[in-house]
Amino acid sequence: MYAHLNNAVYTHLFDTIANTYLIEHCGMDPFSVNNPTSTQQPQPQPGQPSAIAAGADQIGLIVSTQADFFASVRFPDQLEVGLRVNKLSKSSVTWEVGIFKKGEEDVKMVGTYTHVFVLRETMRVGKGGMEGRVREGLEKLLVKEGAKL
Repeated sequence: MYAHLNNAVYTHLFDTIANTYLIEHCGMDPFSVNNPTSTQQPQPQPGQPSAIAAGADQIGLIVSTQADFFASVRFPDQLEVGLRVNKLSKSSVTWEVGIFKKGEEDVKMVGTYTHVFVLRETMRVGKGGMEGRVREGLEKLLVKEGAKL
């Protein structure tokens, strides 16, 4: 209506790209979490730990968001999205997302937000922090201190 994407669309893009990364590179599987009888993963043998249960122990809650807009994009523009990790702590990750119009170098919008990983049952941070496989995947996107961007 106003010839630009609404802020809620940007928030949806943030959530989509981060969750896609968590699923594809960090072993999180929200589909099995919500459906313990899902056929997407093999069922464990009696006496063996469940991969589904291991992935279901934690969820990420967004606790902070910020967005800076530099230029508008609009429908039907094709977008490219960049993702990196600016900060990784024991139980949280601060993401940075860049939105670009396809074929253009100038960033149109930069957003940051923070996920805190909590235990599903208590909705509190666990003693061990985030799961190791999640941390390993996030470390691959971590901007190293002193790195030129």
